[in-house]
Amino acid sequence: MNDLILNIEFKTGKSYQQQIREKLVELITSDQFGNRPLPSSRKMAQQLGVSRNTVVLVYESLVDEGYLVAHERSGFFINPELKQDSQFNLVQLHPKQQTLAPKWNERLSTKPSDFSTLDKDKAWMNYDYPFIYGQIDKNDFPIYQWRECARASQSRNCLHEWVEDYVDADDPELVTQIRQQVLSKRGITAQPDEILITMGTQNSFFLLASLLSTKQTTVGVEDPGWPDFHNAFHYAGAKTQAVHVDNQGITVGKHLKGCDYICVTPSHHYPTTVTMSMERRKALLQQASKDDFVIIEDDYDSEVNFIEAPLPALKSMDTNGRVIYTGSLSKSLSPGIRTGYLVADKALIKELRALRRLSYRHPPANNQRVAAQFIAQGYHDAHIRRMRRVLKNKWTLMDAGLKKYLKTCKVFSTPGSFCFWIELPDNLLSQQLVNKAAELSILVESGDKLFASAHAPRNFIRLGFTAIAEEKIEAGLIKLGGLIETIAKPCKPHKNAS
Repeated sequence: MNDLILNIEFKTGKSYQQQIREKLVELITSDQFGNRPLPSSRKMAQQLGVSRNTVVLVYESLVDEGYLVAHERSGFFINPELKQDSQFNLVQLHPKQQTLAPKWNERLSTKPSDFSTLDKDKAWMNYDYPFIYGQIDKNDFPIYQWRECARASQSRNCLHEWVEDYVDADDPELVTQIRQQVLSKRGITAQPDEILITMGTQNSFFLLASLLSTKQTTVGVEDPGWPDFHNAFHYAGAKTQAVHVDNQGITVGKHLKGCDYICVTPSHHYPTTVTMSMERRKALLQQASKDDFVIIEDDYDSEVNFIEAPLPALKSMDTNGRVIYTGSLSKSLSPGIRTGYLVADKALIKELRALRRLSYRHPPANNQRVAAQFIAQGYHDAHIRRMRRVLKNKWTLMDAGLKKYLKTCKVFSTPGSFCFWIELPDNLLSQQLVNKAAELSILVESGDKLFASAHAPRNFIRLGFTAIAEEKIEAGLIKLGGLIETIAKPCKPHKNAS
């Protein structure tokens, strides 16, 4: 008779069957049962407070997987073959600290952990008012449609389409769907050999920087701007040059001479949300040809832009092969999907593909196929249409709330963008506000690390709204506005900008 008492603190997010199975596998592989039978299904069900059928299904599944064997009238026992497995008998060794261990700080060629980047709070889900940029409300994810595509791609008849290793190739179906259903909406035409699937925009830039950089390479980056533009190229050995952004986007002129590459976010500048004007786009393309530099376009949020007639992508206006285009499904679907794409000349894509092979060969083929199915079945377009309505409502609530409750701040906003760029009163440091807001369960992001200059202002914050529930926006802004008025000394308020 097995007198083992099993206790499981059931958590949300997984079924009882999953959690019971995980616990039993843990106990089995650590040899906690020995030669004794497991508790009967009835006794186990009573201990855990679940139905007997739930336990029976777990036991039967463990028999199918070779963990248990069933003896008639005696119960379930650990499969004796497990103990013959060398991995089952591994002993965990805990050797004494070696004085001759490598001194890793001396061996490192560089320390990426020292790079200046955004301090993203990994526990953002725990805030009552998460005004964070780049995350989504889990309720907005199309789980049923995504699950249907995953189920279809994992059917026996479709396994051969992704189980085999592509070596360095991408799922041809995903490339086709991106060409026909995604890029076409941005006015971009591309052949299959001009597209590379990546693990998101950040991965795209790392590959580009690694391939294109030398010590003589100079890269122009927007200021303020995305820190990892600078970090990726700096790591690869290139020099970066901060380029001012005005109300039309990145500035053009003689200060761009000498640059080999220019990184831009024309649809909505990161982070001020400014949309690059058509005149500025044409001027930038003309100067790229004249002064022989290449433009790297990050079109990170164009798909869910709720503006009826957004400006075309720079890539769609490029007649001289001067634009490398990057995009992803992160903003339109989910940042956790980690699916991005690069569009460039086929000669460059060929070398990027070879470089990618050295790192991870290709993004997981099963994920690529699910994404391809999701787009092909029309779910992606339907999701985008719905999200445009959701985001438009949220943007409108944010815009009205900021004007009403943050009157001492200067608000920079562009319809269709995913965030608001806020200038606080001169005497209120952004990090001070971030810390105080966190005490009220309000998450805001400091803009300090988005500036290139060491003497840049330290009173800017960014407020995103994709992750916060619509019904919480106004309450969060009321609390935030009250906090700003409390901790900021009286000063002449800024005039709101829209």
